[in-house]
Amino acid sequence: MDDTLKIVEVPRAQPLYAQVKTLMMQRLIAGQWRPGEMLPSEFQLAAEFGVSQGTVRKALDELTAENVVVRRQGRGTFVAEHDDHRALFHFFHLVGPDGERRLPESRLISVRKGLAGRLEAGRLDIGRGVPVIRIRRVRSLDGCPAIAETIAVPQKLFPDLADIREVPNTLYDFYEQRYGITIARAVERLAAVSANERDAKLLEVTPGAPLLEIDRTALALDGAPVEWRVSRCVTSNHHYRVELG
Repeated sequence: MDDTLKIVEVPRAQPLYAQVKTLMMQRLIAGQWRPGEMLPSEFQLAAEFGVSQGTVRKALDELTAENVVVRRQGRGTFVAEHDDHRALFHFFHLVGPDGERRLPESRLISVRKGLAGRLEAGRLDIGRGVPVIRIRRVRSLDGCPAIAETIAVPQKLFPDLADIREVPNTLYDFYEQRYGITIARAVERLAAVSANERDAKLLEVTPGAPLLEIDRTALALDGAPVEWRVSRCVTSNHHYRVELG
């Protein structure tokens, strides 16, 4: 079946550009277009899908706005890939007094297998008791411990993660390169909490000190939750910043 006919497989109620976008996402999810790979030209895609170049361009505009693809002037459109820059500007929101973002350094505490509890099961959309892998680490900013982090992922998606001795500082490019899982977006919940004994020891603060808790669920290209991360942050020297509009 050619790609012109495939357009009817997505909901007819969608505008044509949205149907084309859906087809492109299907290819990305299936791994037909890999991170860092250049997409066919707008002309080629329009001919392939049997639509106008304007329709393809509008679909690509939305994928670009969602950071799924990247347009490079004079070179073409590429599948977005995770690197330090993307990790810093799309998924890390703590900034210093000068307003600058700096990628934190990580010290690994442990990587262990376990069984999903109620909260992990809910955040990862898996059953209670399903095998998970938990990463615990401390992240430092400007040489000082600033973030105590606990991460849970389904073992099914990351089968050998617990056996890896050196877990990289930036995990999303690692997920992408080693496991073929691209983090497309994340949903965060913020709360003010007090440091417990464990937090206090790791972050070198007194028990009861105020912390910012960032509860993040990271979603793959198909919208499935693949990582639950809870970061407890010292905000005496850094603050959480999101730019709107």
